[in-house]
Amino acid sequence: MSVDASSGLLPRHIAIIMDGNGRWAQSRGLPRIAGHRRGAEAVRRTLTAATELGVPYLTLFGFSSENWKRPLDEIDDLMGLLRHYLRGEIAELHRNGVRLRVIGETCRLSADIITLIDNAEALTRENRAINLTIALSYGGRAEIAAAARAIAAKAKSGTLPLDAIDEELIASHLFTADLPDPDLLIRTSGEQRISNFLLWQCAYAELVFTKTLWPDFGRADLEQAIADYCGRERRYGASVGSR
Repeated sequence: MSVDASSGLLPRHIAIIMDGNGRWAQSRGLPRIAGHRRGAEAVRRTLTAATELGVPYLTLFGFSSENWKRPLDEIDDLMGLLRHYLRGEIAELHRNGVRLRVIGETCRLSADIITLIDNAEALTRENRAINLTIALSYGGRAEIAAAARAIAAKAKSGTLPLDAIDEELIASHLFTADLPDPDLLIRTSGEQRISNFLLWQCAYAELVFTKTLWPDFGRADLEQAIADYCGRERRYGASVGSR
């Protein structure tokens, strides 16, 4: 199903939980890293499609805080793939006008990966074709807890009055402070949960769950999810007659 990019109905910000790499590999008798490699190809396809469709913001859940519990060899493979991506893909992203951000507890990543991230963010900071955010070592509850600690510290020091603490202030202390909230959250592989991803930010996001495994995800899947989104009436808690 095609999507009319000129309709004005496109979601401004799409977030995706990229799920199913392991199952894709297992169904083919391949090691899990093969699924992750194919998943990286799906990232390229989806980013290209989102850019061509005119979606300004795309956020991808790359590695959760819970993923640190996976077997060490799988984590090593994932970190190696991340290094390869940051070294080999950033120049092309920059040429294509992509601005890259990374959110999460990046302090848990190795020093060389942190440097690669810093360099990539600096190189692409002025790009405007699309804003690509990758969530790495990310957990929504931990993000909200960190924001609460920062706000509590300011209140304790006397620099922040308690009556100034509102939703806008909390949002300004999240990793996504300079990003709009997602309008559409997509999860692949048939699972129907948000798995601690952008808990605060997705309060009013439309949810689309697809059975497509992430390595098979492409433009047609993205367009179908956007079409589903465009067919819904977003009321933000209001009744039909109140808008």
